[in-house]
Amino acid sequence: GREQPRAYTGVNALMQGAEANGVQNGYVYCHSPDCLRCAHHDGLNQKLYHNLQEYAKRYSWSGMGRIHKGIREQGRYLNSRPSIQKPEVFFLPDLPTTPYFSRDAQKHDVELLERNFQTILCEFETLYKAFSNCSLPQGWKMNSTPSGEWFTFYLVNQGMCVPRNCRRCPRTYRLLGSLRTCIGNNVFGNACISVLSPGTVIAEHYGPTNIRIRLGWLRALLRLKTPSNCELVVGGEPQCWAEGRCLLFDDSFLHTAFHEGPPEEGPRVVFMVDLWHPNVAAAERQGPDFIFAPG
Repeated sequence: GREQPRAYTGVNALMQGAEANGVQNGYVYCHSPDCLRCAHHDGLNQKLYHNLQEYAKRYSWSGMGRIHKGIREQGRYLNSRPSIQKPEVFFLPDLPTTPYFSRDAQKHDVELLERNFQTILCEFETLYKAFSNCSLPQGWKMNSTPSGEWFTFYLVNQGMCVPRNCRRCPRTYRLLGSLRTCIGNNVFGNACISVLSPGTVIAEHYGPTNIRIRLGWLRALLRLKTPSNCELVVGGEPQCWAEGRCLLFDDSFLHTAFHEGPPEEGPRVVFMVDLWHPNVAAAERQGPDFIFAPG
C-alpha cells in the first residue's frame, strides 16, 4: 500500500459550514465564511493553492499543470463561464464540455452496475419498507425542494463512507470498490439512492465541479415500467430515464429533475455514483484527492 494523500487544510470541514438557514439553486446555504460551497471569498484560492504547494512538496508537480492553472485563475474562469455551466467550487480548464456523455465514456463501470441492477434493487426495496413505519427512517435525508419530497440515502457522502448505511447495503457498497473510476478520496465523491415522490421538482442548480460526471439509473418501485413524466434536464437538454440503464451527465451544467407522474405510479428512484470525468488523467486525479481530501 501507498500513503494516501491528505490535505493540508481540511476542505471537507470548510464545505460543511455552519447551520444552514437559506436555500438557493436547490441547495441549503449557510453563512459561514469558511464554507467552500456557500461563500466565494478572496481567500479561497489562496487556501487551495497552499494545498497544491503542499502536495507538490510531498510528491511532485508532475501532471499538475491544469490543476495549477485552474487554481491560479479560478476567479477568471468562473466569471467568464456561460451561465449554462458554472461549477460552484472548482473549475478545471481545458476539459471537453458536454451535458451528457456516451455510455462508452466509462464503459466498464456502466456495464458493471447494469449487470448488478437486481442486487441494488433488492437492497433498496428492503430499505424502502421502513417508510411504512416512519416518515423519515434512520439514514435517510430530506432535501429542500420547491414542491414534493426528495429523499437521499448516502453510502458515500463527500468522500466519506457512511458506515451504518453501508452495513445496510453491503452488496451495493462492495460494488463501489469494483468501479474503476469512482471518486472515493475527495469531497466531490458521492454514492447514494435518490428518491423523488410524485409531484416533486428539484430546483435548477449547478454541481460543485466539472472534474466529475454523475452516473445514475432509474427504476419504478414494485413495477415493471418506469413512472411517466420523469425527466432530467441538463444544460437545457431533457433526457428520459430508462429502468436499469445508466445515464452519464455533467452536473456542473445547470440541471434539474422532476417527477410529474400520478401518485399511483410511485416514486422515481435513482442510484447515483460520482465518477471521474474521462478526460481527467490518472496523474491529475491525485492532486484533487489531496487538495480536496475529506476531513
